[in-house]
Amino acid sequence: MKISHFIAGQPHAGSGIHTGPVFNPSNGHKLYDLDYGDSDLVDHAVAVAKKAGAEWAKTSQARRLQIIFKMRELVIANTDRIAEITGQENGKTLADAKGEIGRALEALEYATNAAQISKGEYSLNVGGGIDVYSFRQPVGVVGCIAPFNFPVMVPLMMASMAIACGNAVILKPSEKVPGASFLLSELWKEAGLPDGVWNMVNGGKEVVDGILTNPDIPAISFVGSTAIGEYIYQKGSHHGKRVAAYTGGKNHMVVMPDADLEAAASAFVSAAYGSASQRCMAISLLLPVGKQTADKLIELIVPKIKALRMGAYNDPKADFGAVISTVSKEQVLASIDTAIEQGGELIIDGRFGEDSNGFYVGASLIDNVTVEMEMYKKEIFGPVRGIVRVNSLDEAIDVTNHHEYGNGAVIYTRDGNSAHRFTVEVKAGMLGVNVAVPVPVGHHNFGGLRRSKFGDAHMFGPDAARFYSDLKTVSQRWPESGGDSHTLSMAFPSNE
Repeated sequence: MKISHFIAGQPHAGSGIHTGPVFNPSNGHKLYDLDYGDSDLVDHAVAVAKKAGAEWAKTSQARRLQIIFKMRELVIANTDRIAEITGQENGKTLADAKGEIGRALEALEYATNAAQISKGEYSLNVGGGIDVYSFRQPVGVVGCIAPFNFPVMVPLMMASMAIACGNAVILKPSEKVPGASFLLSELWKEAGLPDGVWNMVNGGKEVVDGILTNPDIPAISFVGSTAIGEYIYQKGSHHGKRVAAYTGGKNHMVVMPDADLEAAASAFVSAAYGSASQRCMAISLLLPVGKQTADKLIELIVPKIKALRMGAYNDPKADFGAVISTVSKEQVLASIDTAIEQGGELIIDGRFGEDSNGFYVGASLIDNVTVEMEMYKKEIFGPVRGIVRVNSLDEAIDVTNHHEYGNGAVIYTRDGNSAHRFTVEVKAGMLGVNVAVPVPVGHHNFGGLRRSKFGDAHMFGPDAARFYSDLKTVSQRWPESGGDSHTLSMAFPSNE
């Protein structure tokens, strides 16, 4: 494999001065060296995108949507190819990769609503013979900075609506997983998207900074860690850009004594360990209410976790694959050691993987986690989860709200009042009631609260179209010939 930049509708070799390795997490082998771009390449891509975007903005809505529909068909037709590349570079199973592609298709499908959700308003004769109307126009060139964990879904969540609204895109995929984005680049061209409307520049911090500082990029969307997201938000805002940064999560799952505990146990295991727990919406902490609930849940959960099988991305029997890198593996293992040192009880030890050649970490579970422990405070992007025992719903809500993140939170209960209190009082952007992964469907807004999101925008939903467009409001009057429009008046025109 060899992946290039993609600019002006063509692969772009780059300079080759700076490179970085791309690995297959399933076996630890290097796939290839990726050419890293620099600020000059970003400036070149932006100049191309600005010119192409100006023409694309003039393209009719009907033509834009035809291309979005065609792209959807091509993604479906190339599902196996996209999943294979995703599995090789990310380590997630093929089944998991195809599930991600399904969510990406939602983004494309919702983007076909751009004409509906971005239309303006009209008010006739608001006063003084004046009509007022509003409309939206594309912002121009959009910067999209995507993470490693969803190399298909997130780029299409960001870019589909931006393109549908008439913008050009500069995508910087994660340097760990550029292959799927390169294939998407080829598919956009095949779908008929004009050259230069979609561009992809690979690299690290220099490319990110180039996007943040280029004056011809007015809007930036980011998904990734909180530290980097905050940096992007602050630096991008400093340079006068609108920024939407979707960052970390430490999602809590509260289980009430009246819940269906068998269903809750199964939901926890799947939501906690799927994708090797490398999801911002993964359940990180289980909060059973009461000792009896906790003990029974652990009794149900432990055999389910022990039955999980990790393996290579193309192993059809694997439930989850490797983590993304050796660094990630070391961080996960260190977090388990720290939790034990701080008083946590390791009831399932996954530190010894079956395949030492890949970046594998088995599923681990730690009981008696407290809010003072690192296991509670830090987001751990790997398959180690914790149990925080609480005595009441009030305590569960307090523990959930005590955390700095507010991405998602879940409650399992049969009691409507408990569910209502939870959804009203918990400070998180996406909530689940007997739903363990409360990721909204494409026509609802996606985004967390507190330090899980920087900026006011959302991905998915109507907010996406608003983020990628500028609102203009026009007040117009067409006086009759021979009227008194030349008469001097110091009042607001609509008050005359």
